Amino acid sequence: MSKLSREAVIRRALALADAEGVDAVTVRRLAGELDVTPMALYWHFKNKEELLTAVADHLLAGVARPAEFGGPWQTRLRTMVRTLIETMREHPSLPLLFHVAEKERIGSFTRATDIALGLLAEAGFSLEEGYWVSSYLLNGAITLVNGRPDCPGGIRPEEAEERRKQHRLALEALPEQEYPTSRPTPRR
Repeated sequence: MSKLSREAVIRRALALADAEGVDAVTVRRLAGELDVTPMALYWHFKNKEELLTAVADHLLAGVARPAEFGGPWQTRLRTMVRTLIETMREHPSLPLLFHVAEKERIGSFTRATDIALGLLAEAGFSLEEGYWVSSYLLNGAITLVNGRPDCPGGIRPEEAEERRKQHRLALEALPEQEYPTSRPTPRR
């Protein structure tokens, strides 16, 4: 049997959270899946909260990286948000982890926040304004992933497809001279 590592525990907890939800991640359940005693997990994490914080930190590690590569602030901030959205889509447990983990203890979250605030300062926002803008961006990204604006709650996927089609047709029918930005390019 190979030695149990912190990384192996995080990966298994993440897989379990993505498959069954954050509530499914318990020390006892995780220990059983890793074929160890619950006490073995306490060598790596003192409790479930610390484990979930480590899972969130692991997931967010790549969010700030694109912003470190230069370019206009808008491009770097957009890339950070896009990376966050892609990460949440790949790992559906992440939005809930934001609510259960202590954000101030997630190093990668703090790093990403600091970088976003720096980018917003480049744009001319004060620290307080930057805080509010970055909070709205985070909550907007979570809503975009969880809320599925293209498929409102209570609508079956096939109804949502018809609704999108009708919406697109209505936009395409707008007079181009009056609505040059709102009109999508007609599909052929």
